[in-house]
Amino acid sequence: MVNNIKGRAIVLGDNVDTDQIIPAKYLNTSEPDKLAPHFMENEYPDLAANIMKGDIIVAGKNFGSGSSREHAVITIKGLGISCIIAESFARIFFRNAINTGIPVIEAKIEATEYGEISIDFDKSIIMHNGITTQFKKYPEFLRNIIDSKGLVNYVRSGKW
Repeated sequence: MVNNIKGRAIVLGDNVDTDQIIPAKYLNTSEPDKLAPHFMENEYPDLAANIMKGDIIVAGKNFGSGSSREHAVITIKGLGISCIIAESFARIFFRNAINTGIPVIEAKIEATEYGEISIDFDKSIIMHNGITTQFKKYPEFLRNIIDSKGLVNYVRSGKW
């Protein structure tokens, strides 16, 4: 994993579910580049077009709730999102993100839309709006999966 990430904040609220992340009518494909343009389109029709590679999603409680579909994570990965920070995650979404190689951090922060966020994974800190927020360090096995860009690559590497 890159030890430091910098990106713009894409601020979402509480209870963002997988049906909001990617509407069910697009589940006939699992290609990231085909899913990405439809990210949050029912709630924020122009959002996907304004996301830049490296942006960081900042959300409230219960991010990724709903169905356990992996399409939600694939959509976010297709956008080039570098990390997701939320006060809490649905457990299956959290694990799907790790298994797909997207870092997810449970922390409550007050980010400004498109404001800069810096994350230092070695020190387990997030810097935003002049504030430093500590987060729980990843266990080594999760970090190894993210470093490998997902569970499949991790298993193929034989490093486990």
